[in-house]
Amino acid sequence: MRKIGLILSSIILLAILAQVNAKKMENTSEHKGYKIGDAATDFHLKNVDNKMVSLSDYKNAKGFIVIFTCNHCPYAKAYENRIIALNHKYAPKGYPVIAINPNDPKIEPQDSFVGMQQRAKEKGFTFPYLFDEGQKIYPQYGAVRTPHVFILQKENSKNIVRYIGAIDDNYADANDVSHKYVEAAVDALLANKPIAQTSTVAIGCSIKADK
Repeated sequence: MRKIGLILSSIILLAILAQVNAKKMENTSEHKGYKIGDAATDFHLKNVDNKMVSLSDYKNAKGFIVIFTCNHCPYAKAYENRIIALNHKYAPKGYPVIAINPNDPKIEPQDSFVGMQQRAKEKGFTFPYLFDEGQKIYPQYGAVRTPHVFILQKENSKNIVRYIGAIDDNYADANDVSHKYVEAAVDALLANKPIAQTSTVAIGCSIKADK
């Protein structure tokens, strides 16, 4: 009986250690890429109108609300109207939304470039919706979910990361949001005040990548 008890204890201990290691790996993946205060490199990606877009194109911008999102993910769909509203509110104030689809269409066909064009037209996107062809940009940022937000602030010739995470704290119901993280962050930047919460956990679908 004692031997059986020791075996059971060992199995339980191994299970606990496996859970801890899995959690560590998850947390580590969340922290790859840019951190708060890093300078984000510019990109040159194709928009749904077939034109190439870079951050440097926005000469008068004070910063950017860069959002990694996609067509198929239910979380991304739940936030589409709120993303449109963010651009409507903050683009005139110098912080336009730049949406990027990071998914590999070979893995998720709904996230093809043609699908992006259709979705942008259906929803009436008023911001660029860019295709991360070759999936080179999202790993630099460290995006792991759709949607995943990175707020950048222009400082001279650099784009400094000021916020990373979720749009708000309730993807399911826009009318029952307690904390509007992105709005609070951009409002603080516009007022030249510190951002109270510079990072949150992005909630959404995992990015579909063949890596």
